[in-house]
Amino acid sequence: MSREVKTLPVAAEEEGIRLDRWIRRRWPHVSHIQVQKLARSGQIRVDGSRARPEDRLAAGSMIRVPPIPEVKAREPGQRDRITPRDAAYARSLVIFEDEMVIVLNKPHGLAVQGGTKTTRHVDALLSAWGEGLERPRLVHRLDRDTTGVLLLGKGPEAAKRLSGAFARRQAKKTYWALVSGTPKPVSGRIELALKKSGINDYEIMRPADAKEHGAETAETAYATVSRAGQRVAWLALRPFTGRTHQLRAHMKSIGHPILGDPKYGDETSAALSGSLKLQLHARRIELDHPGGGKLIVEAPLSPEMKAGFENFGFVEDESDFDPFAGMRR
Repeated sequence: MSREVKTLPVAAEEEGIRLDRWIRRRWPHVSHIQVQKLARSGQIRVDGSRARPEDRLAAGSMIRVPPIPEVKAREPGQRDRITPRDAAYARSLVIFEDEMVIVLNKPHGLAVQGGTKTTRHVDALLSAWGEGLERPRLVHRLDRDTTGVLLLGKGPEAAKRLSGAFARRQAKKTYWALVSGTPKPVSGRIELALKKSGINDYEIMRPADAKEHGAETAETAYATVSRAGQRVAWLALRPFTGRTHQLRAHMKSIGHPILGDPKYGDETSAALSGSLKLQLHARRIELDHPGGGKLIVEAPLSPEMKAGFENFGFVEDESDFDPFAGMRR
């Protein structure tokens, strides 16, 4: 471990990047959990003040970085971090790839980044494309049990441009969800600040006053695609902010929790869910391609979502319209 404490500036092109991503761009071997611990213990500081891992940085800010653990040397005979089987699995998830972008259809149960008890995750699988500059970069996240579109940037420049689009909220994300009951009105917006409570696996987002310390503004649009009587609705969801568990917490807040969600569900949704897994799927994303033009990708339904559709009689063809046409942000 280097014992040197460093103070480094945020470059102009890094305006708006999250603190944790800024750290991991420079020290990619440091885990997301390690960054969280360093920030929350005050060892990482922004302009002399404590900062949260998810805080957005301003160009010119000075970041205090404590000694960072070095990459452990691999012992003779130690296995590679990723096996050929894992590499093949990672590549099997690809639904779009070109010279600057990779898009995965993330499956249920696969975490995006590692943690104390998580050794198999998307971030580790990216070694399938190589290391160093050849290694793709994550530019956003999905919950472990949420399926669908996950974007990766090939190389630092593509990742920077994609991350910038997310930071400026220019990416149009459309999720599909099956929820308990039928929302009234059938479409609308949820503007409700959220605050994180609990720790690690017990972390949950709860509604909060926007002025409350630690609360973050959050906004979601929803539109009903189809209904199974009054029991279940198929919704299209569009988050305008990117808070942890935002869609799950927002749907619970209006009395229509997403099916298959043990953390944000209630007795009614649990009874309707039965053995179904989380019915939340990142269906589509649209944003500027880092090389020019538009990037529009849709992810096929996961087996878990297909089970939900079959259970309640929904058919994909019912969605042959833009549920957010004409909506302004």
